[in-house]
Amino acid sequence: MGEGDVFPMTRPKFSGILPLGGTVLGSSRVNPMKREGGREEVLANLKRAQFDALIAIGGDDTLSVAAWLSEKGAPVVGVPKTMDNDLMITEYCIGFDSAVSVVAEALDRLHTTAASHHRVMVVEVMGRDTGWVGVMGGLAGGADLVIIPEFPVTIDEITAHVDNRHRAGSGFSIIVIAEGVRLNADTADSDGEARDAFGHVLLGRRGVGETLTRMIEERTGHETRTTVLGHLQRGGSPSAYDRIWATRVGASAYDLVEEGRFGWMPVVRCGAVEPAPIADVVAEQRRVPQELYELATVFY
Repeated sequence: MGEGDVFPMTRPKFSGILPLGGTVLGSSRVNPMKREGGREEVLANLKRAQFDALIAIGGDDTLSVAAWLSEKGAPVVGVPKTMDNDLMITEYCIGFDSAVSVVAEALDRLHTTAASHHRVMVVEVMGRDTGWVGVMGGLAGGADLVIIPEFPVTIDEITAHVDNRHRAGSGFSIIVIAEGVRLNADTADSDGEARDAFGHVLLGRRGVGETLTRMIEERTGHETRTTVLGHLQRGGSPSAYDRIWATRVGASAYDLVEEGRFGWMPVVRCGAVEPAPIADVVAEQRRVPQELYELATVFY
């Protein structure tokens, strides 16, 4: 960490950022847990910079590091921010609503071409281990089938669903599939696959949407197309819902710092913000419950 990496967080630097996506601070794409001595280096930098507090804003990886730092006595407070919405205890994470809104709008637009050209449209959305974006985006956008990691389906079940819709008079289908779904051995993790700085397989290069499209067309004969939403789900102006919750949990995080409640973070429960230990939030992954997934199947 050099001197240029630290600057005072004065009001002028953050004026007017509420409608902006991304971060004015910049996002680290280095996972200290994946580097030997990485967490210890972060801890040493915190001590050297003599920070009063560190507010760690992120998902499982970021907050896992924050939990470790807190155990070592560092003044750390967390904030739940991940479009995957897969953190435990909190019912909502910043970024999720904006991502779901993008998926829903995309499905609205794709319905037009799917119906007009009598096509099957496969829409690949983000979701490595959980299908929150897929199931909620699919619900909001009227998807005809949602495929997520939590509830595996076979290619035979998928193609049978498409055929049944066509026999019932529906000349098109909209299928949402999360990028982390494994359809067969071809989409399983491989030691040779490219990975990001966090050690995760680059799922966008695996192309599960393209794989499913090819399978459907080969097995059913129905014209099928793929749309990969990719980073469109992560960019742009945040939704009003996200802005409100970012403001609420951000203000609560500041209060925790003022109170000296390090090792804690604000979470959303029953429409309210309350504190919870960071370690509890990252203890396990929050997965889509069966009843919510079944709701998405009501109109299949």
